[in-house]
Amino acid sequence: MENIFKRFGAARRFDRRARTEAAGSATPWRETVFVTCPKCERRAARQNWAESLYVCPNCGHYQTIGGYYRLSLIFDHGSFRELNERITAADLLHFPGYSEKLLIQKRKTGLSEAVVTATGRIDGMPVVAAVLDSRFFMGSMGTGVGEKVTLAVEYAAAKKLPLIIFSASGGARMQEGIFSLMQMAKTSAAIAKFSAGGGLFISYLTHPTTGGVTASFASLGDITLAEPGALIGFAGPRVIEQTIGQKLPDGFQRSEFLEEHGFVDQIVPRSEMRATLSKLLRLHTTAGRRHA
Repeated sequence: MENIFKRFGAARRFDRRARTEAAGSATPWRETVFVTCPKCERRAARQNWAESLYVCPNCGHYQTIGGYYRLSLIFDHGSFRELNERITAADLLHFPGYSEKLLIQKRKTGLSEAVVTATGRIDGMPVVAAVLDSRFFMGSMGTGVGEKVTLAVEYAAAKKLPLIIFSASGGARMQEGIFSLMQMAKTSAAIAKFSAGGGLFISYLTHPTTGGVTASFASLGDITLAEPGALIGFAGPRVIEQTIGQKLPDGFQRSEFLEEHGFVDQIVPRSEMRATLSKLLRLHTTAGRRHA
């Protein structure tokens, strides 16, 4: 009976956090609030934003969404179970001002780190999922992020479950120095071992996916999906232009450009995210075939 109450309480907390996080906002939900699009600067009622999954109802711009909210869009209701929730960012190098900034980020977002990892079901099929949340230090990868991602990969391997990672990152976290860069090798090695064991890894790239995350696990998917208009690359286009002294093609490093050049397998609108993942799981996993 105690376990039932714990699961019910966890489900309630997940639903509340997912709703609060909608549109990347840490403010309480209010149906009457209007949301302004950062691209077209037009306003629409929060109800309209919610119905469009926080894609601008006027111009189609993809608004940032939180990790818990994204998981609520793909998981079957009541199937969410968080992994390694207590792993948090740490000031290993005593970088000036970093501890204070971490406290601010934690209070502002309600997150302990820039990634949420969990198990859940998609149309009845069990999966392990990780979501990098760009609201927390731009989704930058420090030791906490690397550890949580690696443990999620190892959990998927041990339970023989498919793995889905939603990436959104500004790259390595400079306040953690070489420890941050080491996470590139750590996560990549975990993915390599997972893949060698026959595991299915779906990498889902969202805006922006850059730096060390792009140069490590985000680029190692068996199947690579992306949201429309996402910026995906290692260095930004302005840095590249300054380095090579040439003008880059229009749309360079956007998901549409990368799909055209074979880096991305398919661009998937947010409204089709769950259905596309369900289809891929049915096609490529034993659990999916049993479910069908």
